[in-house]
Amino acid sequence: MSYTSDLKRFITSQYIYAAVRVTLAVVVPSIILAYFGLLKEFFLFPLATTFIGLTDQPGPVIRRRNAMLLAVFCFIITATIASLAKEIPLLIFLELLVFGFFYSMIGVYGQRLSSVGSITLIVLAIFIDGHLTGNNTLKSLITFLAGSLWFVLVFLILTRLQPYKLASQQIGENYILLGEYLKIRAQLYLPNPNYESISHEIISHQIKIKNLQEDTRETVFRTREIVRESTTTSRLLMLMFLNSIDLHEKLMTSESDYKALHQDARNQDVLSAMNVFLLNLATEITNIGIDLQSGTKAKPLANLDSELEKLYTVYYNYRNTKMGSENLENFMILRQILMRITDLNSEIKKIYTIFSQDVKLAKSLSSGLDVRKFLSTEEKLNFKVFRNNLSLDSKQFRHAIRVTSALIIGYGITRFSFFPVGHAYWVLITIVAIIRPNYSITKHRNYVRLFGTISGAIIAYLLLWQISNNTILLFFLLASMILAFTFLKSKYFWSVLFITLYVFLAFNFLKPGNINVIFRDRIFDTFVGGFVVFLVSYFILPVWEHTQNIDLMKVATQDNINYFKVVMQNFEVEKSEQNVQDYKMKRKAALVSLANLSDNFQRMLSDPKNQQKKLEKVHQFVTTAHLFTAYCASLSQYFNGKNFKKYPEIDAKNWTAIITAELQKSLAILNNVKQDFPTEDLKIPENELEFLLNKRKAELDENEPTDRRDPTKISHLAELKNMTELLELMSDVAREQRKALKDFQNFVEV
Repeated sequence: MSYTSDLKRFITSQYIYAAVRVTLAVVVPSIILAYFGLLKEFFLFPLATTFIGLTDQPGPVIRRRNAMLLAVFCFIITATIASLAKEIPLLIFLELLVFGFFYSMIGVYGQRLSSVGSITLIVLAIFIDGHLTGNNTLKSLITFLAGSLWFVLVFLILTRLQPYKLASQQIGENYILLGEYLKIRAQLYLPNPNYESISHEIISHQIKIKNLQEDTRETVFRTREIVRESTTTSRLLMLMFLNSIDLHEKLMTSESDYKALHQDARNQDVLSAMNVFLLNLATEITNIGIDLQSGTKAKPLANLDSELEKLYTVYYNYRNTKMGSENLENFMILRQILMRITDLNSEIKKIYTIFSQDVKLAKSLSSGLDVRKFLSTEEKLNFKVFRNNLSLDSKQFRHAIRVTSALIIGYGITRFSFFPVGHAYWVLITIVAIIRPNYSITKHRNYVRLFGTISGAIIAYLLLWQISNNTILLFFLLASMILAFTFLKSKYFWSVLFITLYVFLAFNFLKPGNINVIFRDRIFDTFVGGFVVFLVSYFILPVWEHTQNIDLMKVATQDNINYFKVVMQNFEVEKSEQNVQDYKMKRKAALVSLANLSDNFQRMLSDPKNQQKKLEKVHQFVTTAHLFTAYCASLSQYFNGKNFKKYPEIDAKNWTAIITAELQKSLAILNNVKQDFPTEDLKIPENELEFLLNKRKAELDENEPTDRRDPTKISHLAELKNMTELLELMSDVAREQRKALKDFQNFVEV
């Protein structure tokens, strides 16, 4: 992708859009207050605006609004109590105990309320310190309330003016990630690919795609205007998102025996041509995503059919001169890859067609799905859920205890007069910002927070040392603020760096000439907060990732069984009898559980060595689970096209029994249950494939190869060969997965 596309992708993303919204909501009243000389006196107004803006998580408008109103309520109640007790240390410790635990525990209701709780704890830290709030408590609280409500008002106005903006940006980002995913897979067609490195990249990117798809589902499927499909825009957005999920499945179908193909050097010209075409497709997918983000109509960047014709020309030139009985099977693999690439090309053309629909045609578009069934269940806002999590078995309960402990210890340290802590609230804010339910994420954020703070402080110091022009400094302040909010969810190091820069510049406007004190205090207070978090996260009720493995492996195995069975049903039913919704729901479940398992495994790599239990075995399980899901996706493509075929030569019933039995064995091991399976009755089914292959090889030996060039046709033999290979690979992978689990028998996680 060119630098121009990179820049356009960045400036049209949901992250910078949200960052600009928060920044303008903060800056406009700040400039007005500064003009009248009131900014120092009413500094809490823009500060409250910032905090409410930080609680805004992507999702349906009504839920975002309700969360912000809840945040306003929590802010004011907490700030009031903190202001009244700020001179009484004993009450402050009690506040930290009660509020620290409660606002951490409300994370059981989801990420949105978790965000509200975390920011409220930051508000608590500021008001118990009193450094920024002044002596007039009532005035401070009213100012803080006004600043909070100001952002809510800005949010309501902008969402009314642009009701579909977030949805289109999230869907666009889905396509951009899919484009990147295809670029990674395209590396498999280059000479001497690093299979292990590429596999790791693929798994990591699958996690990103899954997380974004879940966020987008929440936004699209819970937004009434979109679900009702009442307007052209809502219909198009719904279909564009559903097509992105189908496209994701098609991108997963490129699993082939690449090692065998690369062993024959004669295949390299075709493989290189495939790499080039896949990169072109990846660019087109990214182009669709960028145009969705920006709200413009997407148009193809190149003539895809013409480029595909060039690819087929390379293939047919090779086939018609080099194909023989000794390399027939390699050509069958290449032909299957070409068919998948052709399907991808058709899918992208279809997406472009949907994207460019006019109003009349768009009215006839419909998903035909009950999208509500694809949403994950949410914890209801009732006390029963909260009460049920008051146990050491609850990950959130353990997290709440760690947060509370860290806040009390952190504040306790600031009470020692001989300890040179400049701002107690900076220590507490650092603790809240870093600590997370997972040790691995906490550890990463701890390092990043410290290095980001040091880097940002040095840059800010140099800027303030060299620049005295307030206009230039204001420009840097605005830019750093926008970039800090932009990178907050994606690149935490850069976010911390720009937050530090923003804080330094803001304090310089409020208290000029205080740079040396701020520099020293900011770094030291960050170090103190980070050290407290390290001790607490390691020693107080830590949740190690290996304790989650067994449950996640069970879910992934069961979902793969369900996905495999629904794919295999296609061998027995007519196309009219296919339950598309049931298939898509089982596909979604398999992809989500697989990504959850992979995400947990990657976090496990950051845990201490002594907590990386059975690392190699889990890694092997994750790899085989990914392969199995990809093979299922590949097999499903034979029944998703317009020309629905039957394959009586394949003993689908027996294959289903064989592969399901292997997966059931894995599930039994994970459940620590001894279960007998009739493996002696489950033999590899015989079919006509060997006979047909030998017959075709004999024809090649007896006759000169003919110059046939029909990209739309693929021999029935090639389809049978590939389908049989997929079933054999799934059987092998399921068996390998079961063997990898043998050490888990009678193994109890501690």
